[in-house]
Amino acid sequence: MASDKRVHVTLECTVCKRRNYITNKNKNNDRERIELKKYCKWDRTHTVHKETR
Repeated sequence: MASDKRVHVTLECTVCKRRNYITNKNKNNDRERIELKKYCKWDRTHTVHKETR
C-alpha cells in the first residue's frame, strides 16, 4: 500500500440511521470523527452524516 494515513470511513445518517456514504479521511489531520451534511435519499433532504466505526 502506498500510505496508511488515508483510511476509508463510512458515513451514517443521524435521522434514519442508514449507512449511505463511504469516503476517505486523513488519520493524521482529522483524529476526531467527521460530520458532514449530505443528501439522504430515504429522507429526501440534507441531513448530518457522522462517521461510524
